[in-house]
Amino acid sequence: MKVLKFGGTSVANAENIKRVKDIVQNSVKEQKIAVVVSALGGVTDLLLETALLASHQNEKYAELLQEIEKRHIDTIRELIPVSSQSKVLSAVKREFNVLETLLEGAFLIGETTPKLSDKIVSYGELLSSFIINEYFEAEKLNSVHKDSRTLIITNDNFGKGIVDFPTTNQLCETYFGTVSYDIVVVPGFVASSQGGNSTTLGRGGSDYTASIIAAATNAQKLEIWTDVSGMYTANPRLVKQAVAISEISYEEAMELSHFGAKVLYPPTIQPVLAKGIPMHIKNTFDPEAKGTLITKNSNGTKRAVRGISHIENIALLSLEGSGMVGIPGISKRLFEVLSTGEINVVLITQASSEHSICLGISQDDVRKAGYLINEAFAYEISLGKIKPSIVENNLAIVALVGDNMKSHQGLSGRMFSSLGMNNVNIRAIAQGASERNISAVIDLKDVKKALNTLHEKFFEDNIRQLNLFVMGVGNVGAKFLKQIEQQKKFLKEQMKLNVRVIALANSRKMVFDEGGISLKKWQELLDNGEKADIETFVNKVNELNLRNSIFVDNTATELVANTYGDYLKNSVSVVTCNKIASSSVYSNYVQLKYLSRKYNAPFLFETNVGAGLPIIDTLKNLIASGDKVTKIQAVLSGSLNFVFNNFNDQTHFDIVVKQAQEEGYTEPDPKIDLSGIDVMRKILILARESGHVMELEDIENESFLPQECLNTDTVDEFFESLVKNKDHFDAIYRAAASKGHRLKYVAQFENGNAKVGLQEIPEGHPFYNLEGKDNIVLFYTERYAEQPLLIKGAGAGADVTASGIFADIIRIGNF
Repeated sequence: MKVLKFGGTSVANAENIKRVKDIVQNSVKEQKIAVVVSALGGVTDLLLETALLASHQNEKYAELLQEIEKRHIDTIRELIPVSSQSKVLSAVKREFNVLETLLEGAFLIGETTPKLSDKIVSYGELLSSFIINEYFEAEKLNSVHKDSRTLIITNDNFGKGIVDFPTTNQLCETYFGTVSYDIVVVPGFVASSQGGNSTTLGRGGSDYTASIIAAATNAQKLEIWTDVSGMYTANPRLVKQAVAISEISYEEAMELSHFGAKVLYPPTIQPVLAKGIPMHIKNTFDPEAKGTLITKNSNGTKRAVRGISHIENIALLSLEGSGMVGIPGISKRLFEVLSTGEINVVLITQASSEHSICLGISQDDVRKAGYLINEAFAYEISLGKIKPSIVENNLAIVALVGDNMKSHQGLSGRMFSSLGMNNVNIRAIAQGASERNISAVIDLKDVKKALNTLHEKFFEDNIRQLNLFVMGVGNVGAKFLKQIEQQKKFLKEQMKLNVRVIALANSRKMVFDEGGISLKKWQELLDNGEKADIETFVNKVNELNLRNSIFVDNTATELVANTYGDYLKNSVSVVTCNKIASSSVYSNYVQLKYLSRKYNAPFLFETNVGAGLPIIDTLKNLIASGDKVTKIQAVLSGSLNFVFNNFNDQTHFDIVVKQAQEEGYTEPDPKIDLSGIDVMRKILILARESGHVMELEDIENESFLPQECLNTDTVDEFFESLVKNKDHFDAIYRAAASKGHRLKYVAQFENGNAKVGLQEIPEGHPFYNLEGKDNIVLFYTERYAEQPLLIKGAGAGADVTASGIFADIIRIGNF
């Protein structure tokens, strides 16, 4: 014999029940089967709501009851031929008349007892099983309906009856051993007490019913048919990369189900485990899918971790105090009072010092638990030996599960370090002696991030997903997106990085897609996005709370730079080519560095100096290795180098500047470059990264621009002033050319002082042959005292800046 159980979604409507019939029809060709069914999908909740309304004397209960009745009637009319409907409709309406009477009683007395509640909710399974059997009979299947209340006997613990297994096993064995029908349809969830009252086996109890029958009859197999293709490595609704587990042991399945894997009701496994009966979880809507086979020691893949699960709405309740140390019986008293109060403890952890005991319980029970504990230990609390119970709410438990975890060293370290890297704070830890489960209590808001982080670590071949939130899609931003699209496959295959763009924004529009924005049509998606708002953008990024989140700033805007702290303190890394934050007041620079360290969120700005050149990274490595910078000389403006390399006695200065702007070498406002502000910011950043405290106003600026140019308010006015002062610029060029010198805009830092300005560079100097838009930096250090460490290359342009940003993102991916 084989037992098949179909859940609420599998029998939610007539169409689904027809699928069930096909599965049953195929199974019965092989052997006799018992079919255990749940109530029509959602009906149990509706019945509970109806009972609650009635107990509150709310007359809307009658309307809800009519809706439930109509749903059953409509199902009958869709399934049963017209010629056979009358009998079935009459029987169902009689049952609804009885149910109506029960609810009227609850309405009149203004309450619902556990005993009455069990009787009311039992109608869901009783009605669905009756209708399904009548449908089977109408389809010429050799089927009979059997009330599970005559097979499964419990005590009077209404709501979650304790099964009397000796009596139940005898009743099941006798009935199924003698019944002549090929198919027996049984309502799940419902049982009866020894006194004949209706009881239930707890929410999800239909699974348990099927397991009880399978064990009592020594069935060949138990099949649990649901709406997913087995047990998954994690909840697929929260972890898109989760996959079905093909085989798993009873113990592993039990651990996963206890820790929130809702595909299976936790007590279900125990009866079949004792008999060694295989259990197969299958998908009603994809019968050909392999599903999950649950048997003894079935870790065919030899993976250490088989699944990741979680329980939400957990509270931590702690009892602590010096009066607990070395005192026998404290734990006994604590757990006794909780047991008496019928409060289930999900997790326990105790310090070896015996100074504290920490318990994980349902958040629904925490107020009651706190009251009972404080009452039980009132004497010790009054003496100050024990503190009143401490409660932390809005928590969850995440757990790694696997039989082979005990054979693999370092799993706990990998688990906690990966969570730590994403700033998932762990409040408590528990691990059983069997090492089959490692559990951690975390904030409820971090559940999705934690599950995805752990799944990535243990199931995705260490492919790390990076989630990018990009602001600024102009010259640099557009090149950056193109580079990501081109390299996406390479990064995944060769570097184990899965880079996704989750959000884009410019000054007008922004668009979010948690599943990832298509980079082939990002422009169209952005154009059709919502109105851009910096504050809303920040809030959305932080609300999504995705693992490995990186905010990418491709703008030159102070408003955007001012938001970096909001990202960092929410564990969102920041990568930026915007120099404003790192060159702002020193206290802000230090604060951003502090937030980066505290929340384990990298703050990288390599492109602030030298675009794609590894200038800042090299400097960091020098400092980290113990070297000390004594002097920095540099040409740090690719735009100014481009301008003075192309400016001569045959060209107009304003035309060369215009060309540099159009080719993307300058900031949108070229005055930022030509005034020296941009170079001042760069040398300031290098000085700070060298370990010096310095502000922007401490830097001496020897400007080559006339005051008239500096006083302009708009870009157009600035270009007009360049034209007016043509003679001034021509004179500067002639003065240098007459000596055989070249003009270079140089930044210098030495002895704690910094300055920037236009200099005449003689032939033979390292700066003399610096062509095009190149940058050059000379680092003089204690180790490079005579011959400086030289870095040279393209220091401006959208492509190289985008590649520098890209490189910073890859650095984060490899952290």
